[in-house]
Amino acid sequence: MRLVCLIVAQVTPMDPNMKFLPCHGEPLKDPIRYCRRVRRLNYLTVTRLDITFAVSVVSQFLNAPCDSPQGAVMRILKYIKNAPGHRLLYENKGNAKIAYYPNVDWAGSPSDKRSTSGYCVLIGGNLISCKSKKQNTIVRSSIEVEY
Repeated sequence: MRLVCLIVAQVTPMDPNMKFLPCHGEPLKDPIRYCRRVRRLNYLTVTRLDITFAVSVVSQFLNAPCDSPQGAVMRILKYIKNAPGHRLLYENKGNAKIAYYPNVDWAGSPSDKRSTSGYCVLIGGNLISCKSKKQNTIVRSSIEVEY
């Protein structure tokens, strides 16, 4: 991760408009380096939940990495450089209010048209749990995604 010192910072870990397709671009000359970076980023998601979704996207290309997801990995590294203090922090804010936020994208994966669903749970404003999962089936409408 020495490369982090040489790159310009980013504000978000991933471009929300970027869609990745399998082998869309030139195959990497050194795929081992890509895999190593993604593994390290995956380990970092234990305490940096803000990069979890972006890392899950680039993890889908470990079998045949090409230059398009490599650019996304570099963007995540730039984001980490810009936000070194982001981490899990639990504070006692005097309330124990539970908040649950679900979300679903309908056919968000351009390669297989499957949806990703997820949620996060906060207690007293502190993140306790979060999960996202690509759904096993392809749905025909946004109503099917919700159920």
